[in-house]
Amino acid sequence: MKINNLFKIEGKTALVTGGSRGIGEMVTAGFLANGVKVYITARKAPALIEKANELSEKYDQECIAIPCDLSSKEGIDDFVSQISQKEDGIDFLINNAGAAWGEPFESFSEGGWDKVMDLNVKSLFFLTQKMKSLLTTNASLDDPSRVINIGSIDGLNVPALPTFSYSASKAAVHHLTRVMAAQLVSENILVNAIAPGPYPSNMLGAAVNYDYSEIEKRNPRKRVGTPEDIAGLTIFLCSRAGSYTVGETITSDGGIVKTASHNLS
Repeated sequence: MKINNLFKIEGKTALVTGGSRGIGEMVTAGFLANGVKVYITARKAPALIEKANELSEKYDQECIAIPCDLSSKEGIDDFVSQISQKEDGIDFLINNAGAAWGEPFESFSEGGWDKVMDLNVKSLFFLTQKMKSLLTTNASLDDPSRVINIGSIDGLNVPALPTFSYSASKAAVHHLTRVMAAQLVSENILVNAIAPGPYPSNMLGAAVNYDYSEIEKRNPRKRVGTPEDIAGLTIFLCSRAGSYTVGETITSDGGIVKTASHNLS
């Protein structure tokens, strides 16, 4: 029952997609700080490699960059092949890579729809499918592997911005989490989702000119999320403490969905 045992994740190996910035970087930092070897992936190779080196040095723990484009089947196959050459097994898969798109309803484009749905839903599914054999290697009844899908409160609430494909994709992620959890739980792979609210990121920052003050004012907790918030929840789900939690979508939003949705329109 000691906290060091309940939340211990040291010695594990994780893969975080979109791990070089935003929520992905926050989760990666939390893993590294607690003794997890982390592979991160994103499309932009120089920035990814630089971030992996920076995080490795900061936390004195291995952070390895594998640049790739997960938006295509070929990209996923290539990525899984590279991981398989380096590791016999992966303990934690964090499906965080995602895209957003905003356009008025009348002119919302098919390209904006397909880009978001393909990366946020289709790629998440097929990457998990291809990673299954690596996830089962170390998995046991007492110590299962974990898949955590990063959804969004926009998949639970009606968003304020015209991001039709994004909110639809995140609702799909939440339900797909339940469906995949039912499929994989018997193989000692636990699938859950986190639905973040406002966290500092390029995606949200671009929408508000990187001024979060108005968002903070409207949040029940009067702030945006911090690295400790998202990393702590992820560590819970990946540790012994979270090993009886299956198929859940847990919000990390300061209370927006459950207490304040009527104030945020």
